[in-house]
Amino acid sequence: MDELTGKVAVVTGAAGGIGGAVASAFEKAGARVVRIDREQADLSRADDVARAFAEQERIDVLVNAAGISGRRLGDGPVEECTEEAWDTVLDTNLKSVFLCCKHAIPRLRAAGGGAIVNVSSVLGLVGGDADFATHAYAASKAGIVGLSRAIAVHYASDAIRCNVVAPGLVATSMSARAQGDDRIRSRLVRLQPLTGDFGHPDDVAGAALYLATAGFVTGAVLTVDGGWTAQ
Repeated sequence: MDELTGKVAVVTGAAGGIGGAVASAFEKAGARVVRIDREQADLSRADDVARAFAEQERIDVLVNAAGISGRRLGDGPVEECTEEAWDTVLDTNLKSVFLCCKHAIPRLRAAGGGAIVNVSSVLGLVGGDADFATHAYAASKAGIVGLSRAIAVHYASDAIRCNVVAPGLVATSMSARAQGDDRIRSRLVRLQPLTGDFGHPDDVAGAALYLATAGFVTGAVLTVDGGWTAQ
């Protein structure tokens, strides 16, 4: 595969399961991948993001895969969600996407156009029941969809495409709670009926690679969820 030969791709959250899989897939497709993770920059801070992107003279693709779950901070149903969880989750999951896009777009434009792929979640598209009632997380992931579509329309004349991948339950460290919960695992036959199991980070990486190279696709939300949102 050489779809990205000669291209420079910036991948955030590259130390995580999905971000790491995306970075590896893009490297196999020929890209020079710049991996950014929390050890290098706090992507919710404008000065950190500015510094990280100042080092990149050229960018052809940006993948925003960095994100957190706020359960340990008190994320939950809106009446129970703590202000700390709300602020931290929105900053980490949504403000970071805004800041990275803000600094990447001038470089994408200078390169003659390019692609942004933002990682959302099925919980940004559908309401979660009691097992998935993290409302700050849902708001942050829904915000990514709205922001991405606005970017897609506004920057189309610059040949900059912006699309979204919305995974379901994928076997990463972020889903460790669900992976260890026998009751949730028993629900997968209905939630994700294609396999009745967790997805793999490579499933999401494949979708991100498609969106990074699909020249006539912009403003799309590609669900990678084993059928969750089709029901």
